[in-house]
Amino acid sequence: MTATLLLEDERVIFDEYEIGELGVEYDDKEPQEVLEWGINTFSPSRFAICTSFQSDGMALVDMAWRIDPNVRIFTVDTGRLPAETYELMERVRDKYGLKIEMYYPSPTKVEPLVLEHGVNLFYRSVPLRLSCCDVRKVQPLRKVLDGLDGWVTGLRRDQWATRSNIRKIELDNDHGGLVKLSPLADWTDEEVWDYLRANDVPYHALYDQGYKSIGCAPCTRPVQPGADARSGRWWWEKNAPKECGMHCAIETGGFEHEAEALIGHQRGSFK
Repeated sequence: MTATLLLEDERVIFDEYEIGELGVEYDDKEPQEVLEWGINTFSPSRFAICTSFQSDGMALVDMAWRIDPNVRIFTVDTGRLPAETYELMERVRDKYGLKIEMYYPSPTKVEPLVLEHGVNLFYRSVPLRLSCCDVRKVQPLRKVLDGLDGWVTGLRRDQWATRSNIRKIELDNDHGGLVKLSPLADWTDEEVWDYLRANDVPYHALYDQGYKSIGCAPCTRPVQPGADARSGRWWWEKNAPKECGMHCAIETGGFEHEAEALIGHQRGSFK
């Protein structure tokens, strides 16, 4: 099936068996082949790349644009992003001519959270940090995913323990069973940067300042050479998972179970 045969909003749905077969078939394929499968399988309006404009996401944007210059790109603007992230967005628009869809947290959710706990509530406890991530990241993400049949992420197996078993093609049961593509799953950080350099892909300016993993400005800092990339995220937390819930959803319980094991809070603490 190809995208040209689909109506603009035609649904494409897979079951567990079908995706399991595809996951095996594409596990050793190059990222471009995985992206091409997604672009050719789903309706253009129901398939999109999610990026926070880190190195992995930029590699995927460049690859997908070379396959389809009109591919959908979206990001979640938490309201706390570094200025350098917005600068990179403008460079992406200029270079690729892509429209970047931006999704924002609901003011009716942010305002009471900040009023009750303060603007920097995330420094006070892991549950409050997870609440902030949920309101500013996870809930806006769910809104856009509700309208998709397939989405693309820059997840890699070597990034963190919770990502070690991801497949290049799998069902995202945390978000209603749509198809989730992680074309760079078996790539290393070095391979990503080799691709960026070889193809003159714009990258986030904070990497030149020692950052390895970039999220919200208050929750991200540079790391020492050789240190784990995710150690610069929520660095003040001890023995807590380096996840926000976007890729290990809190509401389904899977992420919550891991968090409980690590930090000893009761089920329901992160709702």
